[in-house]
Amino acid sequence: MLFLYTVLVVCEAVLLIAGIVEQRRHQTNLDMIPTRVLVNGIRGKSSITRLCAGALRGGGLTTVAKTTGTAARFIHPDATEEPVYRKFGIANVVEQIGIVRRAAAYNPQALVIECMAVMPALQEINQSKLIRSTIGVLCNVREDHLAEMGPTLDDVARSLCRSMPENGICVTAEQDRFDILQEEADARNCQLIYADPKTVSDEELRGFSWFTFKENVAIALTVAELVGVDRETALKGMYDAPPDPGVLSVERYATEDGKKLRFANVFAANDPESTLMNINQLLDLGAIHRPLNVVINCRPDRVERNGQMGEIIPDLDPEQVFVIGHPAKSAIDAIPAEYRGRAVDLGGDRRDPEEFMAELLGRLGPDSSLVAIGNIHGQGELLLEHLAELPADDSADEVPAAAAAPSAPAADERHVEHVDTMQLYAPRLDPYQRYPEAYESRYAPQAQVPHQRTSEQPYDQGSREPWPGVTPTPESAPVVPTPAAPQPRGLFEPRVPPAPPADDSQQGQNPGEQHR
Repeated sequence: MLFLYTVLVVCEAVLLIAGIVEQRRHQTNLDMIPTRVLVNGIRGKSSITRLCAGALRGGGLTTVAKTTGTAARFIHPDATEEPVYRKFGIANVVEQIGIVRRAAAYNPQALVIECMAVMPALQEINQSKLIRSTIGVLCNVREDHLAEMGPTLDDVARSLCRSMPENGICVTAEQDRFDILQEEADARNCQLIYADPKTVSDEELRGFSWFTFKENVAIALTVAELVGVDRETALKGMYDAPPDPGVLSVERYATEDGKKLRFANVFAANDPESTLMNINQLLDLGAIHRPLNVVINCRPDRVERNGQMGEIIPDLDPEQVFVIGHPAKSAIDAIPAEYRGRAVDLGGDRRDPEEFMAELLGRLGPDSSLVAIGNIHGQGELLLEHLAELPADDSADEVPAAAAAPSAPAADERHVEHVDTMQLYAPRLDPYQRYPEAYESRYAPQAQVPHQRTSEQPYDQGSREPWPGVTPTPESAPVVPTPAAPQPRGLFEPRVPPAPPADDSQQGQNPGEQHR
């Protein structure tokens, strides 16, 4: 018995020593990276991570990044990337230690990394032990992961705040729960900065060859300014940054039996609010059209989300709802009774993909749209693979007879331009125009710009200095953006834009900062 106790004590001592050595090595690696940006939130983390990394690369900073979303990627300083290897395909926050070690090998000036923790306690460990970020990003608070961080959105907001750096800076574009974020930031002596999406012009958004939101761009520009990269240089770097594999996209296919299909991949927006916003935008822009069909991919570890996707079916009013993955019942039962007859169960996750794809395409009309929602993993990935094998539809759009026939001018006649799907997503083209009336009524402003509490040492963006540890080049000296005159909103305006301030000269200032 004494021998067993001795072996136990020796093993525990060895593990303790190994843990101390690993912790010190990890801390040494962190110290080699002066600027560490941790991106947290519910929606858009991967895109913001890539935008921030691109902005810092554009400023001449050696920058390493890592995303976790649709496909985990390690992004090298030259913007090349590779998948993150995971043993048995299981994600674990401990992998951040290896990411930091690989990043430190480049002797970088900045590391931009996406938070991969969901449990509140793990989010705090990810910040306090694994990353120790100098700049935090909390992009938004949405209805997702309620079982772990909920049950209310206020609880989700407080859980996300656990990733805020103590005695540091946190950047956010969240409006509705800004007061909660401010309260949590004050408790951590963290300076909370609101990234106003209205400071991003339509002209600046036109430079992107992929779909993104002004909130994401505003956050990346604020982070770049904090480390001394000027706005123009940061934007150029963001334009050149490769998009995330899960970025919103629309493809046009031709099936074997001659049908036309417009397919929208909305898997990345896997909370109800973001899903509805993206689909309604695509409908209003003409990128997809009715008859609309929806495919919901279910996962056994996301039963609550499966039900949320079923609950929004009345808002989408599709012709058919295809359910793939497992358990399909979790999504079908959540669909209201009057719409449940439109649901088609394609057989769960054990059915051969060739079979359920043949049945899905066979049920579509001659010219229809298909929107994929829920979660991409599992049969969602198989769906994308099989659709990618279809030939592209390069035929011109047919103009409806009602639109082709001239009619008598009305008193409030409006000229509506046709928006072609392929032109909408072609690189560097200008798809922007005035909003359709349906879009204006749906996304009318409803919220005010959040006001930040005045602290004893207010943060003055006009005298912002580079973050400690980063020496900016002359080309990357921080500049204060000049307030621009109000411009007509572009097509990719956020759903609930903040109300304009009373004085245009306050554009670019921190909310709540006294105007001088």
